[in-house]
Amino acid sequence: MKHQNGRRKLSVKPAHKKALVRNQAIHFIRNGVLQSTKPRVKEVQNFIEKAVTAARKGYDFNTIRKIRQILPYDQEMVVKLIKEIAPKYVDRPGGYTRIINLGTRPSDTAPILRLEWV
Repeated sequence: MKHQNGRRKLSVKPAHKKALVRNQAIHFIRNGVLQSTKPRVKEVQNFIEKAVTAARKGYDFNTIRKIRQILPYDQEMVVKLIKEIAPKYVDRPGGYTRIINLGTRPSDTAPILRLEWV
């Protein structure tokens, strides 16, 4: 049975996990690509999909407030998400990112994935 297996803990406390996912999401928005382990990439993908869906509404007051609540650390990336990235996906119902498997890390055989925009 797969009961209560829906959450990824990432081996850190909840506050640290929230900060980690936000920082990796900002890195992904800035660079357009994120390379990390499988659980982290999956968590960031879920976070980014929700942020882009919220940002598709356009550059208005409520959208800015909602995205700043999601990404409070870097206001430049909030503007970039709303003005540059989200308009590309207005007609798309979902699935704004893709995951590419890069194999395993040699040191500990952790699965490494790359997250990029579609």
